[in-house]
This record gives sequence, structure tokens and C-alpha cells, in this order.
Amino acid sequence: MSLNFPLLLVIAVAVCGLLALLDLVVLAPRRRAAIATYEGSVSQPEPAVVERLDKEPLLVEYGKSFFPVLFIVLVLRSFLVEPFQIPSGSMIPTLEVGDFILVNKFSYGIRLPVVDKKIIEVNDPKRGDVMVFRYPSDPNVNYIKRVIGLPGDQIRYTSDKQLYVNGELIARQLVGSEPGSLGSAELYKEKLGEVEHVIRQEMSRYRAPPDSQWTVPAGHYFMMGDNRDNSNDSRYWDDPSIPKELLGMVPDQNIVGKAFAIWMSWPEPKLSHLPNFSRVGLIK
Repeated sequence: MSLNFPLLLVIAVAVCGLLALLDLVVLAPRRRAAIATYEGSVSQPEPAVVERLDKEPLLVEYGKSFFPVLFIVLVLRSFLVEPFQIPSGSMIPTLEVGDFILVNKFSYGIRLPVVDKKIIEVNDPKRGDVMVFRYPSDPNVNYIKRVIGLPGDQIRYTSDKQLYVNGELIARQLVGSEPGSLGSAELYKEKLGEVEHVIRQEMSRYRAPPDSQWTVPAGHYFMMGDNRDNSNDSRYWDDPSIPKELLGMVPDQNIVGKAFAIWMSWPEPKLSHLPNFSRVGLIK
């Protein structure tokens, strides 16, 4: 069972905030009153006694210490930028296993943490964006793919691995064979919208039924990995609990944010590698 980190963070901030408020409103005045009573009852107050009377309960001390730190983390993570680590090769060559990335949390609108309700509209996802979202069949799992289809788009993927959007072929240009693949994997330059990027294809491998077609419903998005033949994406999702017309579609409420930068890489196995910064840069 995966932990709901945003919920735990909100609870931690709330608990620490309540402890700080309790001390401000109730406990601190009591301590000051106790010190005043003691000082009025003796001619020469002992510093050790005053210090003991003024001492905060340990739980309150920890709560007040952690509250500002946790609050800043909550604001940064919920509304500005959230870090993620890439666990799979579905976005090769754009993203490698072990890449640490930054995700813009306000690019597609300001959302409340935990409930993920959008409260401020900003921008909508654009075709070609690399987007992090919660997997429709299991919202506790985050996925990262490239936006292929926008609401209302017609998507077609053929048996010879050609991608069509609204009847228009998305042209690709051969870059060359993937290094070390002995020609079994090829890299192509592709342009979606204003975004030019590189995809990976294995021409001897095919998973989707030939000439598959999808219509993207309103408020939904169609996603694919850049590692086109090794990506569990909108082309393959199957969940009997989801209406057929919504299969493979990512609803707007599942959006986490736009991936925009790699800030570190740490390949697996981590015990055999050191973190490196050779891949640091913006994500295209």
C-alpha cells in the first residue's frame, strides 16, 4: 500500500500549527502567569526556577520548530515545484531511468493539495508537453508521458508505427540507430505542436492492434511515451471500471504538472553508481 505523502504532509503541518497556536493562546500565557506569581512571592527569584517555569513542553517545542519548515515545504511542493525520480524507461531517450526531474505545479492551474481541486486557471496542457499525472486506474501512482491528444482530437496509430493527429501525419525524421542496439532500435526526430523531440522505436516490435483510433473527450488528454514500443500509455490501458469511451484518457483532475527540467541523475543500481549532473538541463 503506497503512502499518500501530500496527505501526510498536510496532517503534519496542521498538527504542528495547532501545537504552535495552542502554545501562543493558552500555554505561553500560563507560563508567564506562573513566572509572575513566583517572582511576586520571593524577594530574589532564582534563574533556574524561572527557566523551568518558562520551559515549553517537549511536544510543543518540536511542533513550533517543525511548523515553518513543513509549511514552506507544503507551499513549494503543492503550488510551485515538486521533484520526481524517473523509475522506468518509458520516456527514453528524453528521460533515463534514475533521472531526477522538476515538475511545475502551477503551469496547468493552481490546485489544492490532497483534494487536487483546481482553484485558479492558468494554462491548459499543450501538444508535445511532458506531463506528470496520476494513473487513472490507480491515482496513487504517478506516470510521466508526452501529451499527444488534446480534447476533441482524433488520434490514429497505424501498424507501421505512424502517428496521425486529426488526420494529419506527424512527420518523423530518422536520426540514426540507438547506440549499442545493433540497429534493432532507431531514433527519430518528431515535432508535436511547437515541441521538437526524439522518440525511440523498435520496428520489429508491435503491441497495439493495427490502425487503432481514439477520440479524446472534453477535459481529457491522450498520452504516449517517447520510448514508443516500451511504454504503458494511453494506447494500452484497460480497466473494466472505466467507460469504454474514456479508456486510455487522462482526466484534467489527474494532472500533477509539467515536467520542465532534469536536475540530477543517479542510475540503478545506486550502490554501484554515484549521482551525476551530466544530464542537467531543460526537458524538451
